[in-house]
Amino acid sequence: MILGIETSCDETGVAVYAQGRGILADELASQTGIHAPYGGVVPELASRDHIAKLAPMVESVLGSAGIALAELDGIAYTAGPGLIGALMVGGSLAGALALGLRIPAIPVHHMEGHLLASMLESPAPDFPFLALLVSGGHTQLVAVAGIGRYRIVGETLDDAAGEAFDKVARLLELPYPGGPALAALAESGNPEAFRFPRPLKHQGLDMSFSGLKTAARLAIEAVRGAAAAPSDMMRADLAASFQAAIVDTLTAKCARALAETGLDRLVVAGGVGANRALRAALSRCGAENGVRVHYPRPALCTDNGAMIAYAGACRLEQGPAAPARIVARPRWPLDELMPPARH
Repeated sequence: MILGIETSCDETGVAVYAQGRGILADELASQTGIHAPYGGVVPELASRDHIAKLAPMVESVLGSAGIALAELDGIAYTAGPGLIGALMVGGSLAGALALGLRIPAIPVHHMEGHLLASMLESPAPDFPFLALLVSGGHTQLVAVAGIGRYRIVGETLDDAAGEAFDKVARLLELPYPGGPALAALAESGNPEAFRFPRPLKHQGLDMSFSGLKTAARLAIEAVRGAAAAPSDMMRADLAASFQAAIVDTLTAKCARALAETGLDRLVVAGGVGANRALRAALSRCGAENGVRVHYPRPALCTDNGAMIAYAGACRLEQGPAAPARIVARPRWPLDELMPPARH
């Protein structure tokens, strides 16, 4: 029975996971309204909101799960990567509760939580598999052999896909958070209206989205220069064409990575994994190549406590208890993770 705490950035997530029973309770508090006036996350405001919400959410989740603190076997918390102040909020509460209850506090790598989120679905993917880890801060292709056995086979050389979504959304004057707003706008646009580049699409497994972002900026500036203001349809066409370039590139990279690694399962992880156009394209790619594609439900694509609780349960089940100290690593490369001692 594991309590999971997620406070890496701008969402407070708390969940209880029980081995053999699944997610017993799960709550998420978004800070979108707090950061929207600034167009991005303000670290100090994020930390303060985590402080205000975290303890009441723990009480609420335990109540919803119908369990007492004394029934917990461990407390998992996001130890990185993320904002240092936000990480310390979750780590401090997890460490204090674990010390008082005399149970392990389990530091979890945020991206490992995303990688394993599909394990909470049915059917769960079997190891080994290829994972497309795509979020606001990360875009990586990872060959996953087991818990803690991760090999990065491709990654972005500059902007992450989610970061590019957010930046172009800002250029289109869409509300914060920009990525989901751009995807929503793109649904009513023509993805072939603008011919945006697909950088490195036919070269290796690494990705680059900086040039695509620049091409989108130039197209938006050209449209604004030719008219008093872009029409709603023009903005939708720009969004759809930009999204199509991202989706096309990611799909091509996944197909190449699957062929080069010989893997026949693909797991899509991270916030951008909730994008419907990307899911549809990867499903087509999987059907054409005999590859089974696994997606977590949209609520498990974004940051959440359930994935942290599950990753913590896997670590605790297969290895010794973590040291009695708070771990907080703002930068933490995924390939530095090690398998649990008994894995």
